[in-house]
Amino acid sequence: MPAQPALSAPPQWFAGLVVVFTAAVLLLSYWPARNLLSSHQRMNMSFNPFHLVNTYGAFGSICRTRREVVIEGTDESPITEQTVWKAYEFKGKPGDPRRLPRQWAPYHLRLDWLMWFAAISPGYALPWMTPFLNRLLRNDPATLKLLRHNPFPQSPPRYVRAQLYQYRFTTVAELRRDRAWWHRTLIGRYVPPMSLRKVASPPAD
Repeated sequence: MPAQPALSAPPQWFAGLVVVFTAAVLLLSYWPARNLLSSHQRMNMSFNPFHLVNTYGAFGSICRTRREVVIEGTDESPITEQTVWKAYEFKGKPGDPRRLPRQWAPYHLRLDWLMWFAAISPGYALPWMTPFLNRLLRNDPATLKLLRHNPFPQSPPRYVRAQLYQYRFTTVAELRRDRAWWHRTLIGRYVPPMSLRKVASPPAD
């Protein structure tokens, strides 16, 4: 078989162009890379309007405080200050402070994820929170399958409500003393007590 002809060397202008573009990419990558490694990250679009390189991520920033919506129910009526409320537990999101945080990746717990957004921005939950609570008031089987624990397995609750808490991880000393992974502080009411006869909604903002 005849020998393959040797490939010709690229023209000098092309090699020079590659060097120029490589240097430009390295230069433009400096600020995005520095931002990526910084403890005070900012959105990167201002660094590269031509979108040649970027530090991609799902969110531009993550808040440092963690708020959680805790949904509770009761079978007591009427409601008083002594009413005992029982909490629904989700599969992944924080609830019971003594429960060890779970690892679910790569599976995506859609409802738990939506509840996280609901705690950050109550208006986000307006379209679906009330229907969700209504299904809990009916002990809807399909809805309950999305939860880890239903405190009313025999009959549905008469009332449900939602409380807003701020969570943080406990310190080593607190973990040893309280056997709790989370410390939580009540911020206030998220959805007032509601029944099938009395429908409530989350705050608009």
